[in-house]
Amino acid sequence: MSSTAITTVIKMMESLPVEIQAQVAEHLREYISDLQDEARWEQSFQKTQVNLVAAARRAREEIAQGEASPMDYDQL
Repeated sequence: MSSTAITTVIKMMESLPVEIQAQVAEHLREYISDLQDEARWEQSFQKTQVNLVAAARRAREEIAQGEASPMDYDQL
């Protein structure tokens, strides 16, 4: 399946010297990989958002009730 945008990019790349085509292809691979990582992160975040909200709510309640203590980062 080839969209007009992909066809346009291919034609633009074909007009470049081979060395530049390789550089553009590498940049595109990196960019697409970054987009895929971002999509996976977003999907993961959406799956855990309910749990994160619940944890934040519990933390606020503990703070309000005086049951929380400052985190000691040296003990992590």
